[in-house]
Amino acid sequence: MPSHQPHTIAPRDLPTTITRYLRAHKDHDTATAVTAFTSDATVTDDGSTYQGVTAIEQWLNRSATEFTYTLELTDAQQTDPTHYVATHHLEGNFPGGSVDLRYQFALRDDLIERLVIEP
Repeated sequence: MPSHQPHTIAPRDLPTTITRYLRAHKDHDTATAVTAFTSDATVTDDGSTYQGVTAIEQWLNRSATEFTYTLELTDAQQTDPTHYVATHHLEGNFPGGSVDLRYQFALRDDLIERLVIEP
């Protein structure tokens, strides 16, 4: 089986589901953000995993109010038709003040099945 290597794409070429989620997340629009996920989706962020829409919605609500920060999409990559990485630069009042985070998406049926966020 061939190994898929990520290749850089223009951020505008990310799938609609991912851009909808990223825009809603940036705008703290939890109601719209959760519609981008499958019902059994998982999100892993900061060492914790959230399973299912209810847990993801709670995570989004908490992350929207925990810190104040700016978010800038700096890079996008595609590994295969269902796997994408969107790199964001964050600056804000969280420990360290700035960080580049990789949002690693796996899609199923045009929705986010898995999201892993890590430096």
